[in-house]
Amino acid sequence: MTKILAFNRDRRGISADSEGKQADADRSARQHHSGVPRSAPPLSSVDSSDTRKTPVELAVSIVVPTRGRPQLLSRCIASLVLQRFDPERFEIIIVDDGPSDDTREVASGWAAHTAGSGPQITYIPSMGPFGPAAARNHGWRAARAPIIAFTDDDTIARSDWLKNGVRAFNEDVQVVCGRIVMPLNGTPTDYELDAKNLETAEFVTANCFCRKHVLEDLGGFDERFRFAWREDSDLHFRLLDYRANIRREPTAVMMHPIRPAGWGVSLSQVKKVQFDALLYKKHPTLYRRKIRPKPRWDFYLTVAALMVFVVALLAQSAGVALVAGLAWLFMTGRFCVRRLWNTSKSPKHIAEMIVTSILIPPLAVFWRAVGAFKFRVGFL
Repeated sequence: MTKILAFNRDRRGISADSEGKQADADRSARQHHSGVPRSAPPLSSVDSSDTRKTPVELAVSIVVPTRGRPQLLSRCIASLVLQRFDPERFEIIIVDDGPSDDTREVASGWAAHTAGSGPQITYIPSMGPFGPAAARNHGWRAARAPIIAFTDDDTIARSDWLKNGVRAFNEDVQVVCGRIVMPLNGTPTDYELDAKNLETAEFVTANCFCRKHVLEDLGGFDERFRFAWREDSDLHFRLLDYRANIRREPTAVMMHPIRPAGWGVSLSQVKKVQFDALLYKKHPTLYRRKIRPKPRWDFYLTVAALMVFVVALLAQSAGVALVAGLAWLFMTGRFCVRRLWNTSKSPKHIAEMIVTSILIPPLAVFWRAVGAFKFRVGFL
């Protein structure tokens, strides 16, 4: 049975369309979710038209935010549907951050495919894009199970992922972190090597489980994190402040293939650094302890040398321009060499590293300044 939840544009209210049973959904919402902001009406776990079925208590709800990647989403859903877990005891919630017909068709197609034999699949269009943090909030608030499992639309769950993740919970465990595997073939590019760091990250929403009541206590994700950047670190830090019992479960494995990226992809990623300022503002001690112990002095020195070089040229001060130019060249070359050290040495990649190593320091300093101004925090 296909179920669709639709959020209005200001995201303060929702309506449900479950094969014409609008009134039932609204009545259920008033009974079970009174007073909870922006939550979705609970949906029946069985088809109410079939009185022979006995309701089964859900153990876990899987929340998958997505936007404009229907093929990857379909692959992800396929791996979730094939979980070695009682299909009546889990549901899959797809939140479309910027709804598209293609994404809706993928979700509806899988819902029809699993009807009667697999987990219920719910599609939620979120009139964004508002970012993955907001999408996940829509998802877990619409969930009916006491445990929420988060993943991304470009992941592939091992068949025992859900079973092992849920099994890791006991009475005093509130959060479970699974293991991310990012397979690579051959010598990686700088982009691929950087992405692979996700494997060793302490907490990532591509593979984590959390009790719903804990999310309710914390208010969910901070929706000011509009990009897929630092919103999971913020939740992690708030869980630490909450003194949540977080358990690592290495047998709950999620494959996260590294998607191909175009030339110069690192330049488009730099603007995300503005949200480091927000994370630092909220958790200055934890940010310095777990993210970056010191400011990026190398970037600041590189930009300072470049500015002195330009000013000296305009002032026709050849000596100062020479010293500043050599300093800039040294810092930029050092940055480029470090990025090439354990990565591909193909001519194309070397050219990309040279160009982007010249541009990244000034862009990073700019976006750090944007973040500091935007979130009103002294941040370097």
